[in-house]
Amino acid sequence: MRAEVRVAVIGGHGKTGRAVAAALADAVPLGRADWPDLAARMRGCDAAYLVAPNLHPDEPAYVVTALEAVAAAGVGRVVYHSVASPYAPAMPHHLGKAVSEDLVRRSGLDWTILQPGAYLQNLDLSGPVVEVPYDVHAPFGFLDLADLGAAAAAVLTQEGHVGATYELASRQGCVAELAAEAGLTARRVADPQAHPWLSAMFAYYDRHGLPVGTRVLDALLER
Repeated sequence: MRAEVRVAVIGGHGKTGRAVAAALADAVPLGRADWPDLAARMRGCDAAYLVAPNLHPDEPAYVVTALEAVAAAGVGRVVYHSVASPYAPAMPHHLGKAVSEDLVRRSGLDWTILQPGAYLQNLDLSGPVVEVPYDVHAPFGFLDLADLGAAAAAVLTQEGHVGATYELASRQGCVAELAAEAGLTARRVADPQAHPWLSAMFAYYDRHGLPVGTRVLDALLER
């Protein structure tokens, strides 16, 4: 694919979509207001980057509709934004992404799947204490949003990424280590019970963390 690609970023107004759009030379951010006319909005684009809303109650159905619009617009290339360890039965929203990955692979489009680790930007490092509702020593692969954007731009503008699935992390470690590097302390707090899927995720993190390797991202960004 040529370097000058016009990319429709479906879900382009959230923090993920903004990071991807910022890394592209020619991005068309599309939000909820564009959904009724999604196919029309994507016409003339070379590729689509698909981000579902956070904790969508039926992500596979959302993805099916988006893929139909991508095909109807004549866009033959899609990159789907999934998650690291999508097949984790204890986390319902991860399972929704696992099912959606299968839909993307069988869509008939040229596809790539990105599986990001937990965002570094989800941690409040403003101090003096970093609080999370899980074990602060649990192992993670953390992803910086700027690195996500750079990786998305790489797979969208370079050859050789069709049919690939990439786990992405900028660094490995735990919340306690990140806090210490910033001169802060880390503390586990009670689950705020904001959403049952988030509670399930925090419980999973507490037991297993979310480890992701960094070599794939380093290779994609040639560093």
